[in-house]
Amino acid sequence: MNNKDKKISIITPFYNEAEGVGYFYESLCLILNEIEQLEFEVICVDDGSRDDTLKKLISITEKDSRFQVIELSRNFGKEAALTAGMDAAIGDAVIPIDADLQDPPELIPEMIKEWLNGAEVVLARRIDRSSDSFLKRKTAEIFYRFHNKLSTIQIPENVGDFRLMDRVVVDSLKQLPEQHRFMKGLFAWVGFKTVTLDYVRNPRKAGETKFSGWKLWNFALEGITSFSTTPLKFWSYLGGIGALVTLFYAIFIISRTLIYGADIPGYASLLVAVLFFGSLQLISVGMLGEYIGRIYMETKSRPLYLIRKHYGDKQ
Repeated sequence: MNNKDKKISIITPFYNEAEGVGYFYESLCLILNEIEQLEFEVICVDDGSRDDTLKKLISITEKDSRFQVIELSRNFGKEAALTAGMDAAIGDAVIPIDADLQDPPELIPEMIKEWLNGAEVVLARRIDRSSDSFLKRKTAEIFYRFHNKLSTIQIPENVGDFRLMDRVVVDSLKQLPEQHRFMKGLFAWVGFKTVTLDYVRNPRKAGETKFSGWKLWNFALEGITSFSTTPLKFWSYLGGIGALVTLFYAIFIISRTLIYGADIPGYASLLVAVLFFGSLQLISVGMLGEYIGRIYMETKSRPLYLIRKHYGDKQ
């Protein structure tokens, strides 16, 4: 197969991005129009937007045959929207990219070059995240380090969803049946021959981020519990240490009572001990509940997303 017969699929989830649709289209077209030796399809997944995002995306499909829109029946979340895009993509390589243009489309030609040279995965790594807030940068740094210490699956630091994946990689990802999908972890889990490109993260072109601090916390928790059982082992070890310490303390109290006689116990220390160990028990039960809840949701085997309508080339 020569290069002219190859097709690249670009996948972009949209959720209330009406202000940025025009910028996204113009910026992406500037890059795609320069790459004449390859065919492109751009799959825009509307993830239940409540503004004019869908309307603007449909207008693009009416004037540019390279673009198509998948309208989901409601908001299923970015991970499900990415999965919907990958399921629909028919390209020899797939590139997920965010609609906010913080990940520069200008890197796409270099990604394709590495792919044509034999790479099966081309990662885009952020070497400068000054456009993000200090809190977001630090929490991301802490998450990557914490996750990679707990899990045997190492997620590359400062690498998001923006990457190029060969068809063999995409087909492998489509075999994974998880309902709770932490895509960064799944991308890392499948492996394959990987090349990394560095870039500077841009400021958001328009609109505001849809990830609040609470959503990012839950996202991090999803990532940790999806690829590691270390938190469960931690509470087992902590319980064992606590039981051992309690045993030695009980021996000490009994010995002291036999030697010196009984004394009046301290209510303050007793209250502190009860509250402390009670809190530990609640935390451990909560952590256990996180895993049980994921098992419960997996057993339902519901579809990851539902498509309301498909606009464009595959209509």
